[in-house]
Amino acid sequence: MRNSITFKVSGKYALFTDPVTKIGGEKSTMMLPTYQALKGICESIYWKPSIIWFIDKVKVINQIQTESKGIRPIKYNGGNDLSRYLYLKDVAYIITAHFEFNHNRPELKEDHNENKHYFITKRSLKKGGRRDIFLGARECQAYVEPIEFDDEKSYYHDMGEMEFGMQYHSISYPDENGTEELKTKFWYPKMNNGIIKFCRPDACSKEISIRDMKQKDFDNYNYCGFEEEILDGYDSEVINNELYKNAS
Repeated sequence: MRNSITFKVSGKYALFTDPVTKIGGEKSTMMLPTYQALKGICESIYWKPSIIWFIDKVKVINQIQTESKGIRPIKYNGGNDLSRYLYLKDVAYIITAHFEFNHNRPELKEDHNENKHYFITKRSLKKGGRRDIFLGARECQAYVEPIEFDDEKSYYHDMGEMEFGMQYHSISYPDENGTEELKTKFWYPKMNNGIIKFCRPDACSKEISIRDMKQKDFDNYNYCGFEEEILDGYDSEVINNELYKNAS
């Protein structure tokens, strides 16, 4: 379908913070990337409130390794403190994701143009994204590039199934879950030969309501894009080949 992309994201470090470690101020990363972090990468490549990104699967390319670093975070009452953060190092993932129209925003139904969002996404991905890409935390700069899912082999390609217990999955916002609540989702991830297949947010085994929240409204005063140029940067031969490939 013309709503799916596959890309590689890589960086020197990643910090997918375990929520348990945030309380003490010394953050430690989880061993696997979270659904929310990968969704955020897709939104940094291209996002509009009329679409929602869903992560289908991710391949862990490099061996899972950690590195501890001394950090001087700013205290809330001023000054600096000294902490130890645990990062993943030398990370690379291949991700397959797709977008769906956000039917919880009927005011944006005129923007439900699959070809438009697909071609803009591909153009943005080729350029490295519309916004900065990072892996979990802002200090973990990363880079994206288009790739096929089977172009590279995982370090864990022949190690079978591995379980990681209950893990944070994502945050569900009111305009995505159709309620006036902000919710946190949890699930039990499994990695099979280096590949993790994500469940959808509404299929997570556990959710916790954080607080009441209303979705942001968009109108002509704070939103534009209905008339964006869909095919800028593509010649007619590339467009026809792409449409034929996806239709066959």
